Amino acid sequence: MAAWPRVVRGAVEAAYVGRFMADLSDFAELIPLDHGLVVVSTLRSDGSIQSSVVNAGVLAHPVTGGEVVAMVVAGRRKLDHLRADPRTTVVARVGWRWVAVEGEAEIIGPDDPHQAVGEQELRLLLRNIFEAAGGTHDDWDTYDRVMADERRAAVLVAPRRVYTNPT
Repeated sequence: MAAWPRVVRGAVEAAYVGRFMADLSDFAELIPLDHGLVVVSTLRSDGSIQSSVVNAGVLAHPVTGGEVVAMVVAGRRKLDHLRADPRTTVVARVGWRWVAVEGEAEIIGPDDPHQAVGEQELRLLLRNIFEAAGGTHDDWDTYDRVMADERRAAVLVAPRRVYTNPT
């Protein structure tokens, strides 16, 4: 992998940085290659980084229609971090190939309602995210019940920056 030069300017910088630019289609290509597993990083209140492995996929935002990275999240810590500071990075990787998506997370769930997403829409959104991450289920009623019992939320990350390693 090429090292970043100390000083880059103008066309040289644009050409160099351009080799690392990507879009959500590049991220989406990696999802089925490793069971939708990604690393999501959030910021703790002290500014340190907290990372964990979750399943994610790419789908249309249920309100805006724009493409987002989406994951289903349970547990207070990650959601508390995102409520306090929604900046996040999600990285999909397969072998040495990786794509990072930076953006702000939007939470939609039983504890974070969205006026345009009712209970029925949330239930279907959680299913759609599960499927976008490569999941399948034989009993959607059980899936829905578990999601509701565990108060799971949809986390949607609209990309501000998408980048990858050089090819």
